[in-house]
Amino acid sequence: MKKNRIRLKGRLRTFLTTFLYLDILLILVTFLVFLFGGIQAGIILTIFTILYTVIVFLMYFMTRPIVINELISFATQYGQIQKTLLREMDLPSCLLDDTGKVIWSNIAFEKTVHEKKNFHKQITAVFPSVTADKFPAMDDEEVQYDLEYENNYYSLRMRKISLEEMASNSDIIEAGSYDGYLIIVYLFDQTALRLAVQEVDDQSMAAGLIYLDNYEEALESVEEVRRSLLIALIDRKINKYVASCNGIVRKTEKDKYFVVMPKRYCKVMQEARFDILEEVKTVNIGNEMAVTLSIGMGIDGLSYSQNYEFARNAIDLALGRGGDQAVVKTPDNTIYYGGKSQQIEKNTRVKARVKAHALKEIITANDTVLVMGHRLGDVDSFGASVGINRISKYLDRKCHIVLNDVTKSMQPLVDLFKNNPEYEDDMIIGSQTAIDMASGNVVLVVVDVNKPSITECPELLRFCKNIVVLDHHRQGTETIENATLSYVEPYASSTCEMVSEILQYIGENVKVNTEEADSMYSGIMVDTNNFMQKTGVRTFEAAAFLRRNGADVTRVRKLFREDANEYKTKADAVSQAEIYKGAYAISICNSEDIVSPTIIGAQAANELLNIKGIRASFVCTEYQNMVYVSARSIDEVNVQLVMERLGGGGHMTMAGCQMEGMTVTEAIGIIKKTIDTMIEEGELK
Repeated sequence: MKKNRIRLKGRLRTFLTTFLYLDILLILVTFLVFLFGGIQAGIILTIFTILYTVIVFLMYFMTRPIVINELISFATQYGQIQKTLLREMDLPSCLLDDTGKVIWSNIAFEKTVHEKKNFHKQITAVFPSVTADKFPAMDDEEVQYDLEYENNYYSLRMRKISLEEMASNSDIIEAGSYDGYLIIVYLFDQTALRLAVQEVDDQSMAAGLIYLDNYEEALESVEEVRRSLLIALIDRKINKYVASCNGIVRKTEKDKYFVVMPKRYCKVMQEARFDILEEVKTVNIGNEMAVTLSIGMGIDGLSYSQNYEFARNAIDLALGRGGDQAVVKTPDNTIYYGGKSQQIEKNTRVKARVKAHALKEIITANDTVLVMGHRLGDVDSFGASVGINRISKYLDRKCHIVLNDVTKSMQPLVDLFKNNPEYEDDMIIGSQTAIDMASGNVVLVVVDVNKPSITECPELLRFCKNIVVLDHHRQGTETIENATLSYVEPYASSTCEMVSEILQYIGENVKVNTEEADSMYSGIMVDTNNFMQKTGVRTFEAAAFLRRNGADVTRVRKLFREDANEYKTKADAVSQAEIYKGAYAISICNSEDIVSPTIIGAQAANELLNIKGIRASFVCTEYQNMVYVSARSIDEVNVQLVMERLGGGGHMTMAGCQMEGMTVTEAIGIIKKTIDTMIEEGELK
């Protein structure tokens, strides 16, 4: 079989053929010498030329095979060296075919994935996260992914290499129909770098604030000679706890502490769910009242000052939610711990008096007052709105209550003011009318809600520059920002109680009409479940104030009598309840032929608590393409924490949420899953 001749090219070929070209030149010179220099000189040069030509040809044809053999030997050795270098290279590498199958790998890669030489597996079998859709799409395109493998962290890089040029030079592959490619994979070990970055991040400083919730009340409950001992024991608990976390604590006021510690210890505190909250309650030297703490931590800020700002926001949230809890705030998230005990009612009304004077100044400085509660308003929000209307009238300012839909439970109260000659026809207006009024010198008072997304008209918050918030629900992550005045007291039984207190400090001889007194009394009565839940001394004082102003218990009771349909629906929800985990009653409230099914659902949740062994109840009601969940408890379960995980909120014993895009059955499944998760995490028992 005829072999193709190996042809040299480039500078090596030029070097070997140069002597042949010189021989041709010498022959030409010899001819010229014969022509012009004489015969003798020509003969001598001819003999030299013949000898030179023989030597050149002999050298060329003898040396060329040796040179080619040496080149082939060098190329072979060079290729072997390249192959060895690639095999022994410290950077783990491999080649994949176009299906993602490993066709070649070096020793470092084989050691990394614990495979033998020449293993041929799909890359997905080695790294499950590296699927075909993550391969580079274009030639010479490089893609990079972070990868965790056997507790090590890698940066995986892939590059697509086209084989079209190789196919065009091949004698066995038709280049026109070949578009194959290979994928080269590199693994860069980032474990050490990750650990170094993590160590630096763990050593970054976290800022914290610790407040004593009931400092004054706790001191008053112990003998005077023991008060200094109580303070010393609390200080020792806090200092010891922070010192165990390699932190520094400084007492800034009699009941406030500033804390600085490495971030990693903050994570340890989170894993222990801030057990200092329970430890400090064990301090007892005869004090009748256990001391409780509120903790606010700020981490992951761009600077220490930003962490401190996060800590301040976190402590405000902890206090606004009733205290006895820790809040950790980051740029992207807010996490709550604790909050399992009821906040103790403040005996002093100083705060109510201060807020009343501030509200008076704000209303006086504006021409019009708009009042709105939450969507699908209840008796408490409407009663509080009526109270603000009375305050505005006393201060000689025009007031409008923003109310779109009137539920059946509220209808008897609304009817007290409609077609009543003592009240203007535009006392109750819709959202659009309120938005049209908001452009002027207007103050917006938001009652019974502090979450902007569930207010009666969220758009109104953007149009009003002066905003006042009055609410008794615990604050969550979503709050009304830039409020001129915010008065949120979770210990209050209802917003009507708060407004009743404010009324007493607005001015002398404030006259509350019978209809207004009935409305506010109704709000207190409904939110306390007929004074059975969350009632304190100030609750009864507010009720007494309203009674003195004409509120009638019998008249109010008649306003809230149920029709037979509603009573049967409530009874059906109670009878059909499922007892989950032996302690959680979950039921469905039928919304057919019921005007206000959410109210019936809440009442059914209250009724379920009368069953022995029930620690919390959840009633789901499908209404207006949404599922409304009413959650209730007596004192063993913080249902607010459960509802917050579902996007809602409320109080420890009375909370709720609204769930979109699902059926009642799906909602119940989510509630059960949430309960299971919280039991596993220790939030519920």
